[in-house]
Amino acid sequence: MHVAIVSLGCAKNLIDSEVMLNIIKDGKYEITNDPYMADIIIINTCGFIDKAKQESINTIIEMGQYKKDGKCKLLIAAGCLSERYKEELLKEMPELDAVIGTGDYKSIIDVIEKGLEGQRIAMYGNQEKIDIDRLDRFVSTKNHTAYIKIAEGCDNKCTYCIIPKLRGRYRSRKIEEIIKEAEILASKGTKELIVIAQDTSVYGRDLYGKIMLPDLLRALAKIDGIEWIRLLYAYPDEFSDELINVMASEEKICKYIDIPIQHGSNKILKLMGRNTTKEKILNLINKLRKEMSDITIRTTFIVGFPGETEGDFEELADFIKEVEFDRMGVFTYSREEDTPAYKLPNQIDEETKINRQDALMSLQIDISYKKNLSFIGKSLKVLIEDYEDGQYIGRTYRDAPEIDGLVYFTSNREMNVGEFANVFIKDATDYDLLGECNDEYSK
Repeated sequence: MHVAIVSLGCAKNLIDSEVMLNIIKDGKYEITNDPYMADIIIINTCGFIDKAKQESINTIIEMGQYKKDGKCKLLIAAGCLSERYKEELLKEMPELDAVIGTGDYKSIIDVIEKGLEGQRIAMYGNQEKIDIDRLDRFVSTKNHTAYIKIAEGCDNKCTYCIIPKLRGRYRSRKIEEIIKEAEILASKGTKELIVIAQDTSVYGRDLYGKIMLPDLLRALAKIDGIEWIRLLYAYPDEFSDELINVMASEEKICKYIDIPIQHGSNKILKLMGRNTTKEKILNLINKLRKEMSDITIRTTFIVGFPGETEGDFEELADFIKEVEFDRMGVFTYSREEDTPAYKLPNQIDEETKINRQDALMSLQIDISYKKNLSFIGKSLKVLIEDYEDGQYIGRTYRDAPEIDGLVYFTSNREMNVGEFANVFIKDATDYDLLGECNDEYSK
């Protein structure tokens, strides 16, 4: 029988999907990318904010059509939406045959077999019981780039966030298991390792009694074959000087960091339950830029949080103008039931949220374009991702896959996806760079 998996949401969810794929392919099932040909379809859902929930529901409905138009005999919803709305999903969506929560995805074969026998199954509530150390995966990304999850769950108490309830408390994986996985990935051709968790900055504290992220990064940097190590989701309140020193001194660690900041007003940061202040964040950014003049800093903000006045929003806008982040995303606040912020007074209307989001992204376009112009006339190391319409497409150390910019370039010799190129930058757009790779520039 053929199984198709549709993975939605974040890279952390993608790894769960890859673990399921590995379990399935080791059984009596075949993997297919075509849902029309699949006897069994699994949707690994996201349930973080309204837009993600709606995408998950729409995908379930879309995949449910293959019960009529394709071969599908079994439709399964896994992941965060299933953990959050387990009973409601089975009740409201008759096309679903099973729901699997975030701690039960390793039981996928058992769920499939019971489903094929006609049972309708809901498995959930085991977020903290699942073995997170052994994550044998069927990597679905291109060989040269792979994510590696170093922890599961979250202990932060952000008032807008449902993730701790869906994923459980923070649990670090053992260093030796992470290294073993990274070595396997490197042996299969991975050159870029992207380190992820809900909060990477506190890695190891629960397991070893102290934060071990710097030690982990040093160990990863010793692995042959890995050329880039990219760190995502490091919260500002636990960002140590030791971590800055490791990033600055280890050549393989990309001078790139994703720091979720969320706001520039201390009043809103406090309402959000963020354990930091604008002043501390500015101090961290100044330290990073002092130690690594070429560092790329990415962040995300939330606008329209309950109680955000025009003054608070202007403070955030001024903060962005002052810092000039290299990469930035802006989300509108999503009011999620079972979170403390849901009950806060002075909720903001959707139109105001969208207007504020648009205003900040307009600021960022100008900042991004100005920064991109500064690379014209310079050569950058580019990891080739694709070839299309006579030009190569790749990323620099400044660009995480799927969320940041790209480099489009021509070459006077044939090159391969997964290869590094030395690209001379000749032009720039708001978010992307344009260039040329030839032997003259590579000398």
